[in-house]
Amino acid sequence: DWVPRSVRSKARNIERAHQKLENRLQRAPTDEEMAAELDMSVDDFQESLLQISNSSIVALDEMWSTGDSSGDQVSLLDTIADDHAADPAAALDRVDLRDRVADAIARLPEREKLVVALYYYENLTLREIGEVLGVTESRVSQLHTKAVLRLRARMSDED
Repeated sequence: DWVPRSVRSKARNIERAHQKLENRLQRAPTDEEMAAELDMSVDDFQESLLQISNSSIVALDEMWSTGDSSGDQVSLLDTIADDHAADPAAALDRVDLRDRVADAIARLPEREKLVVALYYYENLTLREIGEVLGVTESRVSQLHTKAVLRLRARMSDED
């Protein structure tokens, strides 16, 4: 830990003064109020902040007060957004969409439902589906088109 003791001491004093003023004023103190509380000029206060910011390395697991009356503490790591974390709202939207699509597929006529299942879930080609159903590839294409149009209509009706 390479931060000089004098800088650490200034940081502790500033933190204590800030908390004291915030509790007394019920708002964040201004630089002028902080400087007066610390018995220094505003320029000296700002220079101290600059020294602290230039040399301060904070451990991510160091606990900090949340600043409210609950007395709860939080680590800096807890406050950093995780860009790779799953978005709960997006996950719910995907589940809702999946359920709506499944419901719309379930309401299709049997042959169209079968074409959709074989094409999208079993990854069969239209020709292969035609062989399974005993119809031409052209007829499978027609069934597929009708199914997709029905699904689009049902999905847009629900929006």
